[in-house]
Amino acid sequence: MKQGEQVEGRHAVLELLRARRRKAHSVWLAEGQDRSPILEEIAELAEAQGVAVRHIGAARLAAEAHTSAPQGVLARADPVPTVPLDDLLAGSDGIAPFLLAIEGVTDPRNLGGLLRTAVGAGVTGALFPRHRASPLTPTAVKAAAGAVEVLPLSVVGGLPAALTRARKARLWVVGLDPGAEPIWDLDLASEPLVLVVGAEGGGLTRLTRARCDALAGVPMTGPLESLNVGAAAAIALFDVARRRKVP
Repeated sequence: MKQGEQVEGRHAVLELLRARRRKAHSVWLAEGQDRSPILEEIAELAEAQGVAVRHIGAARLAAEAHTSAPQGVLARADPVPTVPLDDLLAGSDGIAPFLLAIEGVTDPRNLGGLLRTAVGAGVTGALFPRHRASPLTPTAVKAAAGAVEVLPLSVVGGLPAALTRARKARLWVVGLDPGAEPIWDLDLASEPLVLVVGAEGGGLTRLTRARCDALAGVPMTGPLESLNVGAAAAIALFDVARRRKVP
């Protein structure tokens, strides 16, 4: 299965049909579900787009699902589209690039959560490496809750090389590191920017860290040393977002 071909969960399927960025081929709905506005909208959008809707037994749908809680809905669609890295670096519509680079995140739920947060913070694109990272599995797509349908994504061969290209394109590269100065003291927040987050535990690799123009962190006041990658990224992304100048 290619990246994102099976979409599971009510919000993920709804946003697939709303966005219409990739073709949906079929929608499966479990029989016996209570009527709800979101299920009605899914069925209406599918019908309007000529997408086949099948009502099947809940047990069969659960057997076809790759996630533990598909919420009685799954769809099959074209793979999630990706864009060339240069498109992300160039920005669009007069908006300076504000990118999220994800390194070493192997848990698909963390990947999906990061992409969902990125959309909420106004990130203009995300990039992650092809290897040693979670692909866009059904679990990742479900956790993203529709973010993969609207956020431009680029899959790169290696993150250090991609960050080098970003610097040549005049973007500042900022690595998220728990021991660095607070993100809210970062003077670069309003500039064209790539925020780089690393895996929980290991953090940024040596080569990636070397490509960063600056490091920034989320200071902790309690006994714990750091936040998980999703929480730290959310704080950092929204702090950058509040200082960006968007026309």
